[in-house]
Amino acid sequence: MTERPTPDLAIVETRVYRGANVWSYDKAIHLVVDLGSLEKFPTNTIPGFTDNILQMLPGLREHSCSRGRRGGFVERLNEGTWLGHVAEHAALALQQVVGHDIRRGKTRGVKGRPGHYNVIFGYVDEQVGLAAARLAVRLVNHLVEADPEFDWDTELEAFILRAERTAFGPSTQAILDEAVSRDIPWIRLNQYSLVQLGQGVHAKRIRATMTSATSAIAVDIASDKDLTTRLLGAAGLPVPKQESVRTADQAVRVAERIGFPVVVKPLDGNHGRGVCLNLLDEKDVREAFDIAKEQSRRGTVIVESFVTGKDYRCLIIDGRVAAIAERVPASVTGDGTSTVEQLVDTANADPRRGVGHEKVLTRIKVDAAAEDLVREQGFEMDSVVPEGTMVKLALTGNMSTGGISIDRTFEAHPENVEIAEEAARMVGLDIAGIDFICPDITEPVRETGGAICEVNAAPGFRMHTHPTIGEPQFIAKPVVDMLFPPGATSRIPIVAVTGTNGKTTTSRMISHIFKGMGRKVGMTSTDGVVIDERLLIRSDASGPRSARMVLQNPRVDFAVFEVARGGILREGLGYERNDVAVVLNVQPDHLGLRGIDTVEQLADVKAVLVEAVPRDGHAVLNADDPLVREMRRRCSGQVVWFSMEEPGSEVREMIDAHCRRGGKALVLNPSERGEMIVVKHGRREMQLAWTHLLPSTFSGRARMNVQNALGAAAAAFAIGAPLHDIRQGLRTFSTSYYLSPGRLNEVEVNGVNVIVDYCHNAPGMKMLGDFVDRTGDSLSSSHDLARPSRIGIISTAGDRRDEDMRELGHIAAQHFDVVIVREDVQLRGRKRGETAAFVLEGVRAAMAEGARCKQVEEVLEEIEAVRHAMSRANKGDLVVVCVDKHGEVMAELEQWSNIAQAGSGERTDAPAGDPDYVPAATDS
Repeated sequence: MTERPTPDLAIVETRVYRGANVWSYDKAIHLVVDLGSLEKFPTNTIPGFTDNILQMLPGLREHSCSRGRRGGFVERLNEGTWLGHVAEHAALALQQVVGHDIRRGKTRGVKGRPGHYNVIFGYVDEQVGLAAARLAVRLVNHLVEADPEFDWDTELEAFILRAERTAFGPSTQAILDEAVSRDIPWIRLNQYSLVQLGQGVHAKRIRATMTSATSAIAVDIASDKDLTTRLLGAAGLPVPKQESVRTADQAVRVAERIGFPVVVKPLDGNHGRGVCLNLLDEKDVREAFDIAKEQSRRGTVIVESFVTGKDYRCLIIDGRVAAIAERVPASVTGDGTSTVEQLVDTANADPRRGVGHEKVLTRIKVDAAAEDLVREQGFEMDSVVPEGTMVKLALTGNMSTGGISIDRTFEAHPENVEIAEEAARMVGLDIAGIDFICPDITEPVRETGGAICEVNAAPGFRMHTHPTIGEPQFIAKPVVDMLFPPGATSRIPIVAVTGTNGKTTTSRMISHIFKGMGRKVGMTSTDGVVIDERLLIRSDASGPRSARMVLQNPRVDFAVFEVARGGILREGLGYERNDVAVVLNVQPDHLGLRGIDTVEQLADVKAVLVEAVPRDGHAVLNADDPLVREMRRRCSGQVVWFSMEEPGSEVREMIDAHCRRGGKALVLNPSERGEMIVVKHGRREMQLAWTHLLPSTFSGRARMNVQNALGAAAAAFAIGAPLHDIRQGLRTFSTSYYLSPGRLNEVEVNGVNVIVDYCHNAPGMKMLGDFVDRTGDSLSSSHDLARPSRIGIISTAGDRRDEDMRELGHIAAQHFDVVIVREDVQLRGRKRGETAAFVLEGVRAAMAEGARCKQVEEVLEEIEAVRHAMSRANKGDLVVVCVDKHGEVMAELEQWSNIAQAGSGERTDAPAGDPDYVPAATDS
């Protein structure tokens, strides 16, 4: 018996990347799908599958897929492709149905998980992309085995309406398309149409066609139709007679005074809602008053004289007419055989008509008001309309009610153009829609009769960008020209820093250099978000959301982002591209998490920053790390090397060859006086600074900060900072708690030398251990004691592998006499004491091999571990605290100093364990 497929395609994991990521250069949605039994059934084994899906999604015929030509995906369907691949293309096709021209996608099998596939595809709107993914999977399952509850037409219309709720309208999308064509970045600020164009200090905002330059007073004036008419009338512009009323009786009296026919409309309505035209008697006015009042937020209604003629919309942008459209209300024309209802159905069958703003035209909606209007014209919905007779289904010409537009931009009389421009100036709008009613826009309205019946703030663009008849007008261009005049800057420089160790310190160094140059720097790091030296958020802020927060801040003119592995895997980068990418190193840390099991895979993740470098950007790479060296092949811009290798080494020879070809690099040149940081550009060499004179290097002993200084200087040089500013920045940057909290902070507590550092992995411990050895030797030569004791408090995060924890302890035992093992507050899935147990195993194994460590202790709570270490330390000893909560630790250390000073009358009320601690005085 032949096995039959069952519809069990399922989404088991969903991830949204909001920037460059490991799968794509741009934002994408990542699904992990499980085909279940469908793994055995490619498309060519399922009867009718290809024909059915092409009937439902005809746009799939345009997909090229891997064939690179139209119809390529259809070929794959006929040959047989797996249903995860089909889901990818269906999600893309569904987005194309609602006007999102997305073509990027790929499907790859999940290693080690048969039947599971990574499905990746691009999106414009996140919610629409996710909805498309869910519907695509349901559609595929339906085509495998028909689901009686699945109605494709209903599902598709619901999806279109869902997209309509969150997708940008045609006006906003037109502006965004123009901005993208000019390489202006944008960020959506809410689920509606509030969008930021540009970054930082260059940012402008739009909401539909309102801009950050739109006057609130002007919007209020335009919303008050009575006030608008009086202002325009006072300026000598043609307007209808009108008065505002609050009761039906008042409306009748005003109508009789003005003279029938009249128009009744809400004071502050929009989109033509509540507008009743050509009212001929008291009964009409009373009925219209209730309709208009229901649409007025203030409960006030306008009664004005009815001006006859055609309906024209003049679009004014930055004081000039950008487009003019004639608006024709929704209507049908009889053919002598069809009823009104049949004519409407025929009109709605036009492929240009859709739901809401989905397409160029909106479907004509037949409601009670439309039926009444048809009846007033002498017909019913089932009446046959004589050939050539037009039947209106709406009084106003709004496209949202099914009307059509005819472009008249270049036909308007110059005098009418001047009137429209003057009206916009009188109201004060930068973008305005001036509604004219007149017999013919080609003739002066002052001669032919006519008036301005309304001034609209935030006018819609669809009638101009997609007219039913005539040439489209590219009106987004003058809008973007107004916000970003030619030559104006829309982006701020972005420097992104990644690596296993040293990211935070290097980011702070770069930020410090540019703060010294007068820039308003926005920085993200594992400690928080800092804007112009002010800490706004205290948390791990090395992810994409923090980056977007900086780019939205209107004070920031320079951004420095620490970018961690977790954020890239979770959401991708929080921005489109970085001008400079700094990669410090790639070491075995965080392995075994989120599918990253090898250091090579980790390098691929960190290389996303390098791939996000544009052609005019730079990648600053550590030439001493083989995995970082390989990233040069992924860089579209220029590579700037930095290296601590000595001249004559293989790495230095590679760098010299790079510079002979005009490249850039920063290297160390040793001499009898010490090591000099040298900038190489082409065949030129420029001395920057002696490493032992940089405070952060502790006279050159902190080799990790020598490397970080090289990376920071290289990044600053790549982005154009002058050498003297880079030199000054490095010379004034120290590891004091003020400038670099929790990173190699040195304090003296009652004669005991204490180092506070965030070291938490084995590669970091190697570098910290080297510093401890160099510092310990220095202390031995400056004290009477032959060998001051070294006490280390160590820990690691609970989400590291067991072997990584053991290695941390093993390395620490090589450099400390006494090791105290603690644990973080957050256990990250471990039981209390489990992490410490693995670290202790590593320490004891090293002790058995003859390591320096002679004593190991377990004190799980951090502050208790600090107290224990300080109580056993003697003058001249070195205590190294690898911290979790550095503020609490520093407060505890100051408390110890105060206790010792109590006998001399010094203050003793320091706040022990204060997480927001700031020390009372600077240290070394």
